[in-house]
Amino acid sequence: MSKKFSVPRGAADILPAEMSLWQDIQDTARQIFRDYNYHEIQTPVFEETELFARSMGKTSDVVQKQMLNLQSQTKSDAADIHGSELSLRPEGTASVVRAYIENGLDRKEAISKFFYMGPMFRGERPQKGRLRQFHQIGAEIIGPEAVHPYLDAEIIAVNIALLHAFGVQDFRLKINTLGSIEDKENLSKTLRKLLSPKMSDLCPDCQQRFKHNVFRILDCKNKACAEIVHGLQINDSYLSDESRAHFATVKEALEGLKIKYDVCHDLVRGLDYYTHTVFEITGSSLGSQDAVSAGGRYNHLVSQLGGPEIPAIGFALGIERTILAMGESRELRVIPPDAFIIALDEKSFKKAFQILSILRDMDIASDMSYRVSSMKSQMRLADKVGARSVIIMGESELEKEFVSLKDMETGHQEEVTIKNNDYAVLVDKLRERQQ
Repeated sequence: MSKKFSVPRGAADILPAEMSLWQDIQDTARQIFRDYNYHEIQTPVFEETELFARSMGKTSDVVQKQMLNLQSQTKSDAADIHGSELSLRPEGTASVVRAYIENGLDRKEAISKFFYMGPMFRGERPQKGRLRQFHQIGAEIIGPEAVHPYLDAEIIAVNIALLHAFGVQDFRLKINTLGSIEDKENLSKTLRKLLSPKMSDLCPDCQQRFKHNVFRILDCKNKACAEIVHGLQINDSYLSDESRAHFATVKEALEGLKIKYDVCHDLVRGLDYYTHTVFEITGSSLGSQDAVSAGGRYNHLVSQLGGPEIPAIGFALGIERTILAMGESRELRVIPPDAFIIALDEKSFKKAFQILSILRDMDIASDMSYRVSSMKSQMRLADKVGARSVIIMGESELEKEFVSLKDMETGHQEEVTIKNNDYAVLVDKLRERQQ
């Protein structure tokens, strides 16, 4: 017996009944981004490994433990023409920044506003809300003039608008500021001082994080570590006056937009590139993996990746987690055809197939059975696919040049002429039922 294959662990099929929901989410997102004047960008699903190592931090959990690197049977194919190792993208920001720099967009516009949709990849242990292939919708604001704190509020407002449009209501917005690079260094020193006496109580990963990047201890999901972090009573004493003023303006702008938030001083996000504002939106129904979306400001990433010193801010939203957070409001359905054509005999089948092609050319979603069988069995099939209308073609209809058109909702049936291959009346009636 041949081997039966299964979907790879940590990945999932998106079946037709689910696909309509995904398309609704993507279509809604595109409309929201259009309202905010963001423009769609697509980047490759793989990049040089060094791009992610430099942007996310070589000691980050993502780079050290979760990167999915590409391998080939031949060494020459395992890397690009420059000999660089390649990895599937674990997030979208680094790729967008790389595209921004490579195409010299800083010389073309003061502010660039991008959005993207697509799969991301991380070699994590699969669980609810965490997959090895997952999908994100994200946005980035990059440019010489992208420094204003009101843009921090705008990127959060876009994120909130998306969740509301998707039907997600039960969520919490948490915000914090890391301040400038100098402020982050002050915070790092403070954390090391506070955590040093508690080193033996930290998990092995956090003991390593203490050496390499102490901020990541604040992100640890280990219960004991979380309790230690909660008891640190971190405040904003590490901030400069300038950073404190920036964050105060962000909060003021959010309040002006009537967006509720909680300031959480232990919120840092797990990536090296964040400075100043960071935020996370969590859903109460998601369990331990409760982050629906997250983001923040990264004013030095563009220069770190070889571009000019340009400020930026962005966020990413997980589609799978958003669907989980939608709860009962999500609707799974297969979009039904507008018309289903029934051919009652072999003689009328050819004409029915011609009508099917004409209707499709006129943007009327249509289908038919390619097996001539009884009226009863074909009507059962039309009902199963949810067709709004049924077009019946038999010997009598073929001879007198008409079709029988049945409304599947009301049961009303009428004869519609198609004399001289004129299908205008049939098309008009079907379009009326599309409304």
